[in-house]
Amino acid sequence: MSQIQERGSTHVYKVNKISKEEMESMVARCVYEQPPFCSAACPLKLDVRAMLKAAAGGNFKKALQLYEKIAPFPLILSQGCEAPCEGKCRLGEIGDGLAIREVERAVARYGEQSRLGSVFRSAKRQKIAILGSGLFTLLLAGELEKKAYPVTVFCEESDEEAYLRTAAPFLDEEAFALELRRLKGKEIRFECSCRLDAAFYEQHKASFDVLCASDEVRAKLFPDSAPIPELMICEAERLVSGPTRGVLDAAFGAKKAALTVDRLAQKLDPRNTRGQEGPTDSLLYTDLSEAKALRRVAVPAGGYTKEQAMEEAGRCIQCHCEECLKSCAYLKHYKKHPGLLAREIYNNTQIIMGDHQLNKPMNACSLCGQCTVVCPNGFDMARVCHLARQNMVSTDKMPLAPHEFALLDMLFSNGNAFLARPQPGFASCRYVFFPGCQAAAIAPETVRAAYEDLCSRLEGGVALMLGCCGAIADWAGRTEMAQQAHELLDRELARLGDPIVIAGCPSCAKELREHGVKELRGIWDVLEEIGLPEGVHKLERPMALHDSCGARGDAATQASIRRLAASLGVRLTDTPYSGDRSPCCGYGGLTAYANREVAGEMTEQCLERSDEPYLSYCMACRDRFARQGRESRHLLELVYGTDAGAPPDISEKRWNRLTLKRSLLRELWGEESMEDKLNFELNYTAEARRMMDERMILTDDVIAVLEDFRASGEAIEDEDGLLVARRRVGNATFWVKFSRTDGGYLVHRAWSHRMNVVKREG
Repeated sequence: MSQIQERGSTHVYKVNKISKEEMESMVARCVYEQPPFCSAACPLKLDVRAMLKAAAGGNFKKALQLYEKIAPFPLILSQGCEAPCEGKCRLGEIGDGLAIREVERAVARYGEQSRLGSVFRSAKRQKIAILGSGLFTLLLAGELEKKAYPVTVFCEESDEEAYLRTAAPFLDEEAFALELRRLKGKEIRFECSCRLDAAFYEQHKASFDVLCASDEVRAKLFPDSAPIPELMICEAERLVSGPTRGVLDAAFGAKKAALTVDRLAQKLDPRNTRGQEGPTDSLLYTDLSEAKALRRVAVPAGGYTKEQAMEEAGRCIQCHCEECLKSCAYLKHYKKHPGLLAREIYNNTQIIMGDHQLNKPMNACSLCGQCTVVCPNGFDMARVCHLARQNMVSTDKMPLAPHEFALLDMLFSNGNAFLARPQPGFASCRYVFFPGCQAAAIAPETVRAAYEDLCSRLEGGVALMLGCCGAIADWAGRTEMAQQAHELLDRELARLGDPIVIAGCPSCAKELREHGVKELRGIWDVLEEIGLPEGVHKLERPMALHDSCGARGDAATQASIRRLAASLGVRLTDTPYSGDRSPCCGYGGLTAYANREVAGEMTEQCLERSDEPYLSYCMACRDRFARQGRESRHLLELVYGTDAGAPPDISEKRWNRLTLKRSLLRELWGEESMEDKLNFELNYTAEARRMMDERMILTDDVIAVLEDFRASGEAIEDEDGLLVARRRVGNATFWVKFSRTDGGYLVHRAWSHRMNVVKREG
């Protein structure tokens, strides 16, 4: 099979791979949006983190705006609040917790009060009456005024000043003056010197949609067990949580009562759709390993100055969980935490019926599983993206373009370049060496040396199988193609006598184990057991070890690799994010094919960990690092003294596989294979080679275009005298710009489009 059929329709729905309930369960593992511990402890839901950040930057106006969202009278709350948030500050675990209340007081004192013009407010029609005095009624009036209800306060005090004195006797004179000015600036109507008795209530109750009362007034109006009317909200009403004990209780009670009033005014059940009220337990994870245990700024008698408040607020570590974002180049690129990105990808696969704009992010994930290791709750973004790809393929909504070249490359590995032979002189073998398609493509001489060494030192015979394990189809979500690859391997293994598989690649080892191969060992395990070959040249130098994502969770393999490196004299340099926490090089999950930009960022992030040469035990990793200009070696290159040299381009990779197969057949098994030879000379400019590798155009594609030109003579001549010819191969049309030479052609440029050029007569 040399080509893959492009999808035929975007409206075929066959199977769903993931349910909404399963997705919600997965998304719930992400704690990125969980509130910081200080905010969770606040029953009023103050965004403490944002307020402290604004204050630390000297933006007291913004800090006050955040505080005013939960406090219609910020000086009252800040001076009387019991501050449960301070006891939850994570800095208290390593030193002094933040003086959050003192910063709040400074914010309330120094912040510029926001002035919202009437053009932004649309007053509601329902009228609200508040009967009585005290802190609860004052704060309730402020909360309802924020909701744009016409509020009238009936009190026994002589004026607003006396009313405020009764409500907040603990305010100092400066704070009292500021809060009085704030009270008079609000759209709250006062009826003072009222006698709040039953007669007063009967006289006014019909004029208002909802009435509220303090405990004292309620006792006068409804003594003992007298029923309270439905539209009467009292301080001790069951939805408010009982009599207040302090400033924070009063503020919380007022906020709950305001929500009840709002529901009643709209003729809704006040017990429904209230959300989560009061303090909660946050599930947020915060890494304190780099936090500094600074001393709390001492509080002077008059409270913090602006500068002192800024300094204290600056101690805040802005509690947040970004463990995956710190380590994963993929998540960094899209600037989205996995809970959000997973939900968007789910919507892309399950709900959206038009353009699927999340296809590119879905295909950019390397499926390496690093996020699961670094996440405190084990969020598995790889599983989300893998299932999404399978879903898109199964419902015929996944375009072939992102993965087509890799899939065709797999078909080539398991077709023209495939080889399965027992060791010469053996009918069946105890072992079979499976180096993997990338090893044969990048370092064929290393594969050959490893195979010959295994044959010479292992008893029972060692067969050789050159091909692809099926991981490429699996990563692409093409389960049928993966199954075909597995069936091919199963047939050939059975023909070889079901030998023990010696894998040369950790990703192949993982894929084959998951497929169910009975007995499998890594070549690293075998080399530890039989020892290094004689005459091995030890490389005594420091190198940075990059752990393959295929070995994630495989502690035995990681340990074996380190012991082998030590026996070779290599001094391994410790790097951040090693072992199970190691990031992907950019090849895994076919990221290098689907999104080169993200793949490049993944490679760069790997190389940022050390300036030393890199040692890997995956040929794809070795290739990615070498392409980025870093000295890079594979462990087997050190063992066998080979050097793959500069990274091969995509055509050279195919040629390497084919040449390795042909040379081994000829030299070990005495079999000659047919070689296609061109009947014309073909050369390329350096620019053409670069373009072909970057755009994944093979020399076979160029040859097909030129052979078509030789047969038809059809070409366009450009202004420089160069010829341009085209030919459709598979699902794309390839274009080649070339010039004639004495013996053939020189290719200057090459490109392709997923288009079809139709020739019309007349």
